[in-house]
Amino acid sequence: MLFPSVLRLDGVPVRERFDFWWEAVAQSVVSVDVSSDQAADFWAEMRMLDLGVAQLSRVRCVSFDARRSPSRIRHSDPGHYQLSLTLRGRSGIQQEGREAGLVPTDITLYDTSRTFHAWTVAEEPGSRRARGSRPSVSDGLILQFPRDVLPLPASAVERLLAVRLPGRDGIGGLLNGYLHQLITQPGRRSSSDALRLSTVALDLVAALLAHELDMDTSGSLSDPQGVLLMRVQAFVERGLGEADLSPSTIAAAHHISVRHLHRIFQSEGVTIGGWIRLRRLERCRRDLADPLMDDLPARTIASRWGFTSDSHFTRTFRAAYGASPAAYRRHLRELRYPADASASGGGDAG
Repeated sequence: MLFPSVLRLDGVPVRERFDFWWEAVAQSVVSVDVSSDQAADFWAEMRMLDLGVAQLSRVRCVSFDARRSPSRIRHSDPGHYQLSLTLRGRSGIQQEGREAGLVPTDITLYDTSRTFHAWTVAEEPGSRRARGSRPSVSDGLILQFPRDVLPLPASAVERLLAVRLPGRDGIGGLLNGYLHQLITQPGRRSSSDALRLSTVALDLVAALLAHELDMDTSGSLSDPQGVLLMRVQAFVERGLGEADLSPSTIAAAHHISVRHLHRIFQSEGVTIGGWIRLRRLERCRRDLADPLMDDLPARTIASRWGFTSDSHFTRTFRAAYGASPAAYRRHLRELRYPADASASGGGDAG
């Protein structure tokens, strides 16, 4: 079933919340260098809905200033676009020499593979916080998805990076309402619904961008090759836990040849095997970062996502994220429970 996962700071000591939060953001959204006037009294909350090809997050947070640097990009580059929708407060983004100042209902798009400077201002001008009350927060949605799923030329999309797009009415209003309903009213939807939900969301994104670019997308949005690619990716997402997931089983399920399947992914600059491996690693990374799974051995997590060899999993995880699964999990535990980690010395096989 599709239900949002929620990240809260209520159980984290106040002095540790700022570092803990931005480490969690790095693992679930994108890594950035951050400063905040409220770092010592930090509050934030995030609800995440995994739609397979896309991820939708609702983030409520005190004011902050974030920068994605070249070193951050070299260390971790998911190759995604992020579409940001401001619900409350003010925010802004700078990228590619452009700057967009955003107020509620405004939308903007940016690229995680390029440097950017983003900020939010939760307090309204002239407002004062009452002593002992929770700080004012900004509120917004972030839709994250691979760049290559948009049925638009990358050179055209680049012209709209860090540009303010309207989200009050028209196509932007439809997108606004759809994303808001997805994250606030997930309902009882099966994992197989993720394909349809993400397809609708990405079609609305493409329609909004095409409208702003004054482009005709009637052909590209119904491109059989693009639709087939998204169907295959959604099929892969549903079958990541199956050890026998392979190009032949995927091709058979879609009534195409293995050669045709390889050709589809080759045109996207990846291999089908590489895509499966990256998605399995990402699911493992999320589980290793989940405090609710701290007692689950890394090898068990690897097995549930289709890795049959502990040594192979450890090697591929280290190559992708720069640390072994055990070291990665230990680092997150130390951020959450520094006293416990120093006393026990940490440790987790794999």
